[in-house]
Amino acid sequence: MKIAFHGAARTVTGSKHLLHINPNKKILLDCGMFQGLGKETLTLNSEWGFEPTELNYVIISHAHIDHIGLLPKLVKDGYNGKIFCTTPTSDLIKIMLLDSAHIQESDVKYVNKTREKQNRELVSPLYTEEDAKAVFPLLQTVDYGEPFKIDDDIELLYTDCGHILGASAINLKLRENGKEYRLTFSGDVGRYRDLILHSPEKFPQADYILIESTYGDKLHDMVTTATDYILQAIEDTCVKKRGKLIIPAFSLGRTQEILYLLNRLETENRLPKFTYYIDSPLSIAITETVKNHPECFNKDVQDLLKKDQDVFKFEGLHYTQSVEESIALNDSKEPCVIIAASGMAEAGRVKHHIAHHIDDPDSTILIVGYCEPHSLGGRLRNGADHVTIYGESYDVKAEVRVIQSLSAHGDYQDLSQWLSCQDPKQVRKLFLVHGEYDVQVNFRERLLKKGFTDIEIPSLHQVIGLGND
Repeated sequence: MKIAFHGAARTVTGSKHLLHINPNKKILLDCGMFQGLGKETLTLNSEWGFEPTELNYVIISHAHIDHIGLLPKLVKDGYNGKIFCTTPTSDLIKIMLLDSAHIQESDVKYVNKTREKQNRELVSPLYTEEDAKAVFPLLQTVDYGEPFKIDDDIELLYTDCGHILGASAINLKLRENGKEYRLTFSGDVGRYRDLILHSPEKFPQADYILIESTYGDKLHDMVTTATDYILQAIEDTCVKKRGKLIIPAFSLGRTQEILYLLNRLETENRLPKFTYYIDSPLSIAITETVKNHPECFNKDVQDLLKKDQDVFKFEGLHYTQSVEESIALNDSKEPCVIIAASGMAEAGRVKHHIAHHIDDPDSTILIVGYCEPHSLGGRLRNGADHVTIYGESYDVKAEVRVIQSLSAHGDYQDLSQWLSCQDPKQVRKLFLVHGEYDVQVNFRERLLKKGFTDIEIPSLHQVIGLGND
């Protein structure tokens, strides 16, 4: 038995881990898209490192694009087996992949206008909406907490990991040559005491663990402080400067958290009376899907639902669907809040909003989550004075603020707590994935002190043997 790391290896995006069991059986854990890695991104997303037609199964942890974004390309390139996921994840995959395809087609069209003027070779999207739709018949849902026998050699158990709606750790029992091995892949681990979702669950003892490490050397601020940070940004930008507050936010997870916080501010009679635009058809669709799965909400939200039928709604909230409405926001002089995808500001409508307001000192760009350092959001977060957007250079005159406390990824205390149900002496090897290398080195030192003895930080496309070590 062996495992190969074809994504999220010493970087945060592109989650893809390939298990080989028995002579010819191959299981792909996640099929994520690389994001925000500059000129390398397209090349990384074009090269698998394995042959899609040789895969037997695909098992998905959750529906973020860096975990599912290449499923249409996988199917386009020949995979036709089952794709396992939880029911909420299945609902979200259908929305996320169609939007991803639409953004790619739209962005390629926009970029090709410039390339055509420059007599440069035109580019094509990785996949189209039709390619995305080809994924849907292959989806097979599996309930949380119910062991599911995929075949005689593979048993799957999903445990809630609290990251986003439907997110789960993948727990596998694998049989090879008469022996049984237990392997767990964390997917992305959420935070304990999350605003909306259940805390991560305990999971069965494992021999091998793949754990994400996005914030493996950091502690988050208390989530409760985010409400005051957002309120301060609204007051400083919209009230005092009469400018626009632009919030790049992932459509899945982060947008719903912001809506929830704004709802709480209204309940407390603290929400300034402006228009709050959700400028993302994807965010609108996802928010409706989230509302359809209240079973995933924590007790506090369940209790609130008894008093407030919609905890994501408040006075002044306005959804924009059409491109024309979105463009009109850039021309409008009204102070307002614009929440739009993507969270790393690498694609979608928020990128256009930033381009139109980045030279306005009265406007503010509020970064509310992790951004890959090379992404537009990452460069702004790190204090860049100049940025390039759609091939054009801009001076950064707008104010850039950052909220640390809203991350859906657990910090090192959350990750350590998630691992606390394990006996380190029984864990034969622990792999750190989905993190920057320097962060992983620091996290590794913490875990060694907790009794884990064999901790590997795999590199891209590295293959590591299991079962005989």
